[in-house]
Parts: sequence; structure tokens; C-alpha cells
Amino acid sequence: MTASSYIKAVTWDCRNALTLATFWAAALGSNVDEDSQPDRAFVEAAGWGGPNMWFVTVPEAKTAKNRLHLDLRAPGPVADEVRRLQKLGATVVRDGDELVMMHDPEGNEFCVE
Repeated sequence: MTASSYIKAVTWDCRNALTLATFWAAALGSNVDEDSQPDRAFVEAAGWGGPNMWFVTVPEAKTAKNRLHLDLRAPGPVADEVRRLQKLGATVVRDGDELVMMHDPEGNEFCVE
């Protein structure tokens, strides 16, 4: 049996790599790599099992809904996690019964459940 691929990193195109990496590092309990810069930044997965994240500055702005998004599992009440993420710079798009759709500081969609 041959080995299969695994997700090494999730890469984000963005307006400012360091700003977006800082948000996601704080959201996920990790740190921005010390060699990160405004045009490229790296966040190592907190704990085992999650993919690392690369952030790369690109000249074009986001123009449509993401075709892929992250779903975050809140460590406690969803409302508490949503408030914490809002303090970091996220905004609520749609508040459902058990799922809250949000935007990160650059408008990328993600959900909290």
C-alpha cells in the first residue's frame, strides 16, 4: 500500500500577510513565526493534527465568497467564542442557532459551532 498525501498547510492569499496571520494565530491559540513579514507570514498549528497556515500578500482584493472555509469548534459556549473573535477583529455575518458565520479581518468566511 502506498502512502497517501496529507494537508501540510492551508495557504491564504491576502492584502497583508502579517496582519491576517496575527488574527488567525490569536484565534487558534498559536503564534506567528518570528521570520514573518507583511508580504509572507507563517503560523504553525497549535497542538497536534492541524495544518500549518501560510499567508501570502497578493495585489488583488477578495471579490467573492470563499469556496472553502474553516469551521471552528468553540471550547465553551459559542457566544463566548464569538465575542472573543470579535475582539480580535472578526465580524458576525449570520447568527444561527448552533452555528455563527463570521468574517476574518479581510472578509474571509469561517464558522463557529
